[in-house]
Amino acid sequence: MSDIHTYSSDVAFTPAVKAIQSRKGSRDAYARAEERGGWRTEIDEDLSAFLAGQDSMFLATATAHGQPYIQHRGGPKGFVKVLDKNTLAFADYSGNRQYITQGNLSENPRANIFLIDYAHRRRVKIWGEARVVDDDPALMQSLMQKGYRARPEQVILFKISAWDTNCPQHIPQKFDAADVAAALASRDVRIAELEAELARLSGTAQAAPAPQQVSVQS
Repeated sequence: MSDIHTYSSDVAFTPAVKAIQSRKGSRDAYARAEERGGWRTEIDEDLSAFLAGQDSMFLATATAHGQPYIQHRGGPKGFVKVLDKNTLAFADYSGNRQYITQGNLSENPRANIFLIDYAHRRRVKIWGEARVVDDDPALMQSLMQKGYRARPEQVILFKISAWDTNCPQHIPQKFDAADVAAALASRDVRIAELEAELARLSGTAQAAPAPQQVSVQS
């Protein structure tokens, strides 16, 4: 079901999109980017490092008739694994059992992964095709992180067609509660150390004898 594109960004820049880009004045800039190679099609070190730090993402699918659906997926940091330079995978945990994503993929494998790092104001978009694997327990086990309490139901494999990043404009900067708690705890420890040092220095000053006054007679 894969389409043949002249440029990797054609997965998103359809003729209709390019017509609007031309009308609104951005087509020339994107055409130059296409001539330079377009969007990346393989997982590089930067994308691998970005994925390793993410504990949340959104997976977009659509029905055979094109009705879109977006499902949140989460897990421990790095739960989206890199299998090779073109393939991602993650354990799909048991949830509300609606199976909308799985149903969509059964008739339309085209999908998109959207990740956003609020702390560093970065976002990554990944186009490709996805499929459900529910008969490979070894693969499923390899994708589970020790100590994470969730019941894996299946695996989703994602074959990358293209990926791109967005500028940070309009991304609000937010921090995970755990990171904030750790920063506050570190601050409190430092405050306690400084207070203890101040008390020690204050006690030393009080214990020191007062300087003797020397009278000067003329």
